[in-house]
Amino acid sequence: MFQPEKIIIADDHPLFRHALLETLKPKFAQTQWLEAQNVEELEQQLKATADADLLLLDLHIPGAHGFTNLINIRSHFSQIPVVIISAHEDDETMAKAIEYGASGFIPKSTPVDTICQAIMTVLAGDVWMPEHFKAPEEANTQDIAQRIASLTNQQYKILLMFAQGMLNKQIAYDLNVSEATIKAHATAIFKKLNVRNRTQAVIAMNALELDNQFEQS
Repeated sequence: MFQPEKIIIADDHPLFRHALLETLKPKFAQTQWLEAQNVEELEQQLKATADADLLLLDLHIPGAHGFTNLINIRSHFSQIPVVIISAHEDDETMAKAIEYGASGFIPKSTPVDTICQAIMTVLAGDVWMPEHFKAPEEANTQDIAQRIASLTNQQYKILLMFAQGMLNKQIAYDLNVSEATIKAHATAIFKKLNVRNRTQAVIAMNALELDNQFEQS
């Protein structure tokens, strides 16, 4: 069996992450496994390991904001295929994940052998979905997804800070740049998202959030 060199797993639940790694490591004995617990750690791993063969991504890692994290990753690290590993098995979530660039969707209830099969399918260049998946009617969110994908990494980071309610002064301090620079970035963000202000920008981003019924899991 082909052995990928490096796989990144991004999940904020240590017990699940540990259990998954313990079951997959024997199957991929020559693979180096890299871990991330939140969006910030994931970004560091992606930048440091641009030659990773695969990213296993939980949609709910802290800072993800629904599908926006997936969209940003596919925009800036398009060479790394992404497989979503999620506790949610509804068709709409799975369909949106594929629409926004994922190469596969693995429910967390999937047996280990099937997870290995899914990983090998994606590494071979194909898309993997659970057998029970049925594509629902398409939602009209592709336009905003494309607009968010056009943001630079810095602009995306600032948009997330807008969503946290941070002021320009606070953002400038955290990013170690001038307040004028943040204002310039904000203008560019508004233009790319086709909105007039912060509130509209955050509302646009929220259109890509996961359904509210899943947010508490």
